[in-house]
Amino acid sequence: MPKELAVCLVSGGLDSCVAAAYAAQKYDLAFLHVNYGQRTEARELKAFNEIADYYQVKYRLVADVPALKQIGASALTDTNIPVPEGAVSTSDIPVTYVPFRNAHFLAIAVSWGEVLGAKRIFIGASEVDFSGYPDCRKSFFEAFNRAIAEGTKPETDIRIETPLIELSKAEIVRLGVKLKAPLHLTWSCYQREDVACGVCESCLLRLKGFKEAGAEDPIPYERKDI
Repeated sequence: MPKELAVCLVSGGLDSCVAAAYAAQKYDLAFLHVNYGQRTEARELKAFNEIADYYQVKYRLVADVPALKQIGASALTDTNIPVPEGAVSTSDIPVTYVPFRNAHFLAIAVSWGEVLGAKRIFIGASEVDFSGYPDCRKSFFEAFNRAIAEGTKPETDIRIETPLIELSKAEIVRLGVKLKAPLHLTWSCYQREDVACGVCESCLLRLKGFKEAGAEDPIPYERKDI
């Protein structure tokens, strides 16, 4: 029996790679990547393509959403807003939040998935070790699943899966190692494209996860203070 198809949102980062590895156990994969004017757009796209090559993904879509950069209000899309360094944010919503970003990404994934006849959409969101983004909460994805049911054709049967939603970063690393995910191909840094800075929030969370998992992070860093 042929496998059902799943659309995986793959940013090129650690979490999305592990979520794709999880999906690959049961589904054929279609990979979606979104360029939205983020600081490390070129490096993330490189990681996406290398991960897609690793899994020999036939269906690939790179979508452009320039409106998110035009809207601004995020350190990831507005270079006039500094990327915080040195500590993980303790505020509810940090300046690296891109307003309602996952809703845009998921909408594209649903549209494409409906055309492909996909049954699932996988996204590597976590509520445990994350940056406080409201569109990474379990309740958000539950609400979006209801919107999918209301807004697609009657015969369409697509549901969002969030296999990492209750995992810590260390648990995500351990799962990635177990699934033989190509973690060496991933990129998480918010502000560098040559070597990871090691001091932005995303780098700090990633380094913390690898340290607590007892594993060596395979990507290069300018600094490793953890």
